[in-house]
Amino acid sequence: MQNESWILPDGIDEVLPREAAVIERKRRELLDLYASWGYEFIIPPFVEFLDSLLTGTGSDLDLKTFKLTDQMSGRMMGVRADITPQAARIDAHHLCCDAPTRLCYLGTVLHTRSDGLAGTRSPLQIGAELYGHRGVESDIEILRLMMQTLEKAGVRDVYLDLGHVGIFKGLARQAELNPEQESALFDALQRKAAPEIEQLLHSFDIDSSLTSMFSQLAELSGDDALERAEDVLAGAAAHVKQALAYLREMAEQIKVWLPDLPVHFDLAELRGYHFHTGVVFAAFVPENGKEIARGGRYDDIGKVFGRSRPATGFSTDLKTLIRAAALSSGESEAASPAIFAPWSNETTQQGRIEQLRREGRRVICGLPGQEGGATEMGCGEELVTRDGEWQVISV
Repeated sequence: MQNESWILPDGIDEVLPREAAVIERKRRELLDLYASWGYEFIIPPFVEFLDSLLTGTGSDLDLKTFKLTDQMSGRMMGVRADITPQAARIDAHHLCCDAPTRLCYLGTVLHTRSDGLAGTRSPLQIGAELYGHRGVESDIEILRLMMQTLEKAGVRDVYLDLGHVGIFKGLARQAELNPEQESALFDALQRKAAPEIEQLLHSFDIDSSLTSMFSQLAELSGDDALERAEDVLAGAAAHVKQALAYLREMAEQIKVWLPDLPVHFDLAELRGYHFHTGVVFAAFVPENGKEIARGGRYDDIGKVFGRSRPATGFSTDLKTLIRAAALSSGESEAASPAIFAPWSNETTQQGRIEQLRREGRRVICGLPGQEGGATEMGCGEELVTRDGEWQVISV
């Protein structure tokens, strides 16, 4: 029987040396970028008690979370599937600041199943959150930071999908839909299943004008979606029109701050519906049908931790970004060439090796009796002695 002990579970991947070196380099660059914007780095725990980890996040994250019993307390714990709720807990419970708080993070999360963001069950999630400001300006700041993240990672030809969950939520409240009706209609809208949407609406006891608005909501996408929405949603309640006005203001600010960013509007886009409360956005590239970064507003998540604060943020999978960047450029980032140094305890050679390493060069020392030399070790250069001096030459 073939030995399969090396096989990993589906959706669990490992990162080999060359890609790991790129990821580590980009990790440092991105965290430095966030620090330059005033975002402070946090490291939340990999596991927490389940009631804290899932509080205020809705059922979506519950289904993604691995659960286990703490042998010390007997309480249920969860392996984090998203760092955003942990950041909200830290802001609400530990920092207790009335002024806007900016936090950033990077760490592995674990999913029970693959999602659209990374296609993996163990993303290396990186992101930023801004707490304490309720307005377009903070959403724009987060969006700008997300776009700078993609640019610094080397991802090209990005376009943005932009929506607002408040439009559907407002219509559902205006129609007085019960939770089961709202959930069924939400599911059909996500699939843009027009016949099913019509069937559901006819089964609801709601006004015909609301039926018309719901049925047309799935079609309100594209460059002119906001203009068409003015007519379609003319009879909507005030909170629906406020959400639409917010989306228009967001679009105007994007033109100012990110004038070259292609934007696709989708008013039926309900990404993170049970978690988000306002504007939602996702970044796409032509080579990938799944979003490579996502974000939006999720006000008041800290209420369950004792402090209700407006919040907005974004996150992405760093591994996905590195691979998307390689696809965008058509090539992978090469590792810096290494220098092979033959085994020697000679003092001048050791001094030369230390000098090269201080200069940032990679020096790999051979070992007595090893198989292979510079070429087999992947080195493009070699340290040799000539005229009594140790010199670096090409292999």
